[in-house]
Amino acid sequence: MDRLQAMLTFVRVVESGSFSAAARLMHMGQPAVSKAVAQLERQLGVQLLLRSAHGLTPTDAGQRYFERVARIVSDTEEADAAVRDSTVNLQGRLRVAVPTTFGRLQIVPRLGMFLKAHPRLDVDLELDDRRVDLVAEGIDVAIRVGPLNDSAMIARSLGRGRRSVIATPSYLAGAQALETPEDLGLHQAVAYTRDSGLKYTFRRQEEEMSVTLHARLHVSAAEGIRAAVMADLGLAIAADWMFQPELQSGTAVRCLTSWTLPPVDLWVVFPSGRLVSAKARAFSDFMTKLVEQIDTE
Repeated sequence: MDRLQAMLTFVRVVESGSFSAAARLMHMGQPAVSKAVAQLERQLGVQLLLRSAHGLTPTDAGQRYFERVARIVSDTEEADAAVRDSTVNLQGRLRVAVPTTFGRLQIVPRLGMFLKAHPRLDVDLELDDRRVDLVAEGIDVAIRVGPLNDSAMIARSLGRGRRSVIATPSYLAGAQALETPEDLGLHQAVAYTRDSGLKYTFRRQEEEMSVTLHARLHVSAAEGIRAAVMADLGLAIAADWMFQPELQSGTAVRCLTSWTLPPVDLWVVFPSGRLVSAKARAFSDFMTKLVEQIDTE
């Protein structure tokens, strides 16, 4: 068995969790699968898998090797598909990193369309609010909200989302009147940052007003902002998509609707230093259509 085939066998063993499952996927005998992995371990001089009664798990070295080799296998499969001019037959594994709330509310409910269009493609959806290192963590494509801090990344703009002052009707019923941005100083606020003050610029036609929002509650993730606002702990300045279900149902409302705030930028980004894969491009195209749906719903 050649080296590439042995690498493919190892990847399938890790993905399926056992020699027998990998053998079924590859239409091989189990002894041949075990032999291929053992041969690979001898060539590398390291143990790649821990074998126990509970199954197989990669060693630390095995996990690092898997992350690199899985990409090689995936790129090889894509090259084969490209030669066959078969973009509809994308296959392998696509690793996507998205902010938790955006992924939960906007991507997951619509992901079935993407999976149906590419039945041979498996998707690992990493829901995480931190700025994931795409290269170090083996991510094929990521969604970013807000300004891009890393100019070295390959980025494509997906659009801009409206940002609003959002609160619940029950909170507003027991709070001071909110008629101009200056009135925000009379309100409880929930913010992302731990800074003591956040400055926002509101515009209405030719008029411009800057105010500093003083938040007693600072939350590090969008899910916490949502929970705090819906618990009547205060108002928040957030992207509309973050509260889309509540805005549609009326359990949350936009305030100061005659004023506008700078919009939120939405990006799809790819790891720098290598060509964008066909799988990542397909997901980027899917996201473009998805964002159009968000804007019209």
